[in-house]
Amino acid sequence: MVKSQKTKKVAADAVAFLEVLSAAGVILTAENEVIDQSEQAKQMGLVAYGKLINSELQELVNQARAERTSKSTEVYFAPNLRAAKQFLFARATMLSEELVILMVEDRTEAKRLEDVRHDFVENISHELKTPISAISLLSEALQIAVEDPAAVKKFAVDLNKESKRLAGLVNRIIELSRIQAGDLSGEIRKVDLGNLIAEAVDSNLFLADRRNVKLSFDVVPEVYVKGDSELLTMAIKNLIENAILYSEANSQVGVGLKVESGMAEITVTDNGIGIPVDQQERIFERFYRVDPSRSRETGGTGLGLAIVKHAANNHGGEVAVFSRVGLGSTFTLRLPLLTERDQND
Repeated sequence: MVKSQKTKKVAADAVAFLEVLSAAGVILTAENEVIDQSEQAKQMGLVAYGKLINSELQELVNQARAERTSKSTEVYFAPNLRAAKQFLFARATMLSEELVILMVEDRTEAKRLEDVRHDFVENISHELKTPISAISLLSEALQIAVEDPAAVKKFAVDLNKESKRLAGLVNRIIELSRIQAGDLSGEIRKVDLGNLIAEAVDSNLFLADRRNVKLSFDVVPEVYVKGDSELLTMAIKNLIENAILYSEANSQVGVGLKVESGMAEITVTDNGIGIPVDQQERIFERFYRVDPSRSRETGGTGLGLAIVKHAANNHGGEVAVFSRVGLGSTFTLRLPLLTERDQND
């Protein structure tokens, strides 16, 4: 128990300083009782009943006191079972003969971005290896088969296919990077979704015809949103393309547009192979494929749905999927309708 008025003042001054910095900090006595804490620390839920609730943070304080030096650690922390885990950087140091100050920094977002960057580099390295290796091998084969016109023709066709696959992958990476950065580089304006859907459908007609898939659309006229028409067209095009690629021959893909609860709802429905329930949350991740062998066959990059998700987020919307294996899938892209205020901006 703290008896000294001087000790109380040291703790109060330290917390006041932390409040100025908007920093999370906890002041503990020699008995590891919390004498004071900043408002940021309270919001993080580090303390309950006058004690630190995380054992790793308690151990950090003990080490700092025992060694009489500054100690730091990184720890995953959740104040209760329902709360999302936070990634914290904590440093404990002696504040006085009696007190230890524990400074805590929430690095959850930085950790998430670092993990995303690491996964992205790892995935892109793997994805680029396949077409690059194929192009290298095919170019060598062309040199060897220079006297065999039939072989040269075959290798040239394969080389062209792999080069297009590589170009498509690079373009999708550029598109996704731009969208993830929130770069709505096109003109933000009033957009007629019916026109965008018609354009996206038209750009997929050749693919649908080649795969013998019937493509149709039925839209409510004069449905407007505020946004980047280029990015929205890309997102809708990707949904339609994805539906065609995962549909069998002689099947159908339908595109619809309606207004529901102040939102525009664009639906793309197929009766293709469907998506297992345990994979439906992951299909919007970069490079994730439900059927990798089918993606190799169709030349899919695994980035199309990731682009759709980020384009939706950047426009204040969302994308969802309902699917059953063997029955098909329905993707729904929801976007806020254009308001009077948007038109006056």
